[in-house]
Amino acid sequence: MNLEILRERSDSTCELCAAKNNLDIYQIPDSPEESADTSILLCRTCKEQIENPEKVQPNHWRCLNDSMWSQVPAVQVMAYRMLHRLRTEGWPQDLLEMMYLEDDIKAWAKAGLKTEGASEEIIHKDSNGAVLEAGDTVMLTKDLNVKGSSLTAKRGTAVRRISLVHDNAEQIEGKIEGQQIVILTKFVKKA
Repeated sequence: MNLEILRERSDSTCELCAAKNNLDIYQIPDSPEESADTSILLCRTCKEQIENPEKVQPNHWRCLNDSMWSQVPAVQVMAYRMLHRLRTEGWPQDLLEMMYLEDDIKAWAKAGLKTEGASEEIIHKDSNGAVLEAGDTVMLTKDLNVKGSSLTAKRGTAVRRISLVHDNAEQIEGKIEGQQIVILTKFVKKA
């Protein structure tokens, strides 16, 4: 792969976050071939977080709001994969819903998702067993005292645009009366 081709295509910046330092070639896993068309130029921060999921800092990836619109298929694929990995944060799910990929590009992007953490998929379910996703609206099924405050969240209260706790299938987060709280999934039902 030719570093010069990638430098010219990216204007010598990271193709995901636009950083200008410590750039290196990254061959996208599960690519149909090895070439400049299936590689991107990444900064050290992006590369480290892609290769080591436990080091991911979700706020760093807000840069995908811009890079997901790239005309370069390899950049689109990596943006899609990272948004998919971060979808429990809430905001990446919104970007995924806006993102458009041609069928062949989407198939390429999804090919990498199967190999990435498939065994440790955490599924959040409400009290009735319905699968919850980031951005859903749920209703409380009982009155809940909010720890650390005098607030009691009443049964039937709607919690809009929930986010999922990525490492615990029994917890979600949402705002009630302007306060961000953690709620156990056994006390909610999908609206």
